[in-house]
Amino acid sequence: MITVVVTIALAFVGYVATYLNGLRLSQRQERLARLNRQLSDFYGPLFALTEANSRIFGAFMERNARPDGRSPFVHEIPPSDEELAEWRLWVRTVFLPNIQAMRDLVIKHADLLSEPEMPPILLQLCAHVSGYEITAARWDQGSYDEHLSVVPFPSEEIAAYARHRFAGLKQEQGRLLGRRQDS
Repeated sequence: MITVVVTIALAFVGYVATYLNGLRLSQRQERLARLNRQLSDFYGPLFALTEANSRIFGAFMERNARPDGRSPFVHEIPPSDEELAEWRLWVRTVFLPNIQAMRDLVIKHADLLSEPEMPPILLQLCAHVSGYEITAARWDQGSYDEHLSVVPFPSEEIAAYARHRFAGLKQEQGRLLGRRQDS
């Protein structure tokens, strides 16, 4: 009789251990699947867009900065008509499509955020894009009084956010896949 009880108890303990191990593995797989989606659908594209935007803005500044290296928009001498026309060209063809793509990622994939609430930096990004869309709409109507968004672009902050989140998730992905971490 004792042997039967011990056998049943051991079987039960084995079942519980197997169940708990299966549950742990299932949770790990679910975490890895979400992490992969975060990287492929949100943080990876956001990181790529912020890096591309930063580099293309740097190229724009190399070509269009004043002799002292400053932007025509932060200079004592206002921008010339030629500088403004060049700015509008770059905004319409490069900068606005890039920041719109960033905003669209935030809107379409907010469920993939690492944080429990929308980070203020992403809200500022969305507001900046809307501000530029109204500026561009005025250009379409022939009004060139404004050339900037009413909300400043958080370039350094958004780039740091995307870089930090992407790197952290890649590190966690490596850990979940059993890769050794470099020290």
